[in-house]
Amino acid sequence: MTTQLHFDRTRLQILSKGDCLRLLGTVPLGRLVYTYGGLPAVRLVNFVLDDDTIVFSTGPGDKLRAAERGDVVAFEADDVDLERHVGWTVTAIGHLSVVTADEAAALRSTLPLHSWLPMDDPDLVRVGIESLQGRRLVPWGQRPRASLQTP
Repeated sequence: MTTQLHFDRTRLQILSKGDCLRLLGTVPLGRLVYTYGGLPAVRLVNFVLDDDTIVFSTGPGDKLRAAERGDVVAFEADDVDLERHVGWTVTAIGHLSVVTADEAAALRSTLPLHSWLPMDDPDLVRVGIESLQGRRLVPWGQRPRASLQTP
């Protein structure tokens, strides 16, 4: 049985939620997009996927304050092959929250959570995914002609 691929008007493959989650689990870095002082801010974070949520460590500062407020954020991760001109990007939208101390202890014992920055007693923060979208740039031979695209 073959799976029907769907493409957007720009001929990027539209990824399913399952594909998006699987791909998120294959990379260690992503970009957290949140509001800081009324303006958009983007910070690179190393993260892990915990079922269908994104978890990362943070110290005191603007990311932790955003999590304490429960701000709506975007999270983006990708992988690109510059030589072959293929790759993918996944964007998640959801509320940021601070992981409780008890749950953080359990997560630290079961997930490969490793901060790349030296932090004393970091907090764990979670993005509860409410919307998930992904696109993949496939090799030229696998791209549809313009007349075969779906919306």
